[in-house]
Amino acid sequence: MPSPYTAAFSLQHLSAERAEDFWRVTDSVARERRYLAFLEIPQAASAEYARSQLASQAPHLLLLDGEQVVGWCDVTPNRLPIYQHGGTLGMGLLPRYRGMGLGGWLMENTLRLAEQRGFRRLELTVHEDNLNAIKLYEKHGFLLEGRKRRAITIDGRCLDVLMMARLTPHESR
Repeated sequence: MPSPYTAAFSLQHLSAERAEDFWRVTDSVARERRYLAFLEIPQAASAEYARSQLASQAPHLLLLDGEQVVGWCDVTPNRLPIYQHGGTLGMGLLPRYRGMGLGGWLMENTLRLAEQRGFRRLELTVHEDNLNAIKLYEKHGFLLEGRKRRAITIDGRCLDVLMMARLTPHESR
């Protein structure tokens, strides 16, 4: 997965050795209090999630700038039998790496892996005011499926959450 941007950027599958780096990045993005469902990520919870992702062999890519993890995109598989053809997409980048096209490159590679591994439906939620993310998701085939009105409150501010999903091409109608 060579980078179209510069030799400094690369993608790497999540590994046990990179689990702590993954936690640092997700916790940093969570503490911005703008993008994720969590406002902080406890290290133990992140380690358990990483173990679960590794065991499931679900797509989970890390974006590296040299040797430093600066972002991620992953698919969390649905566990219930009737939903096992799908998963939930999550992603994030450290602030200085946003707006450079790296998120799109990271997502394209994660979506390709998800399709290769049999995922036919990917879903996500996004805060209504995260317009850049919404545009990115739409560009990659995600469609709006619903809106949860005033679903979250962060720092006293209520926001709607949008529910979006993407079907693999042979699943679309």
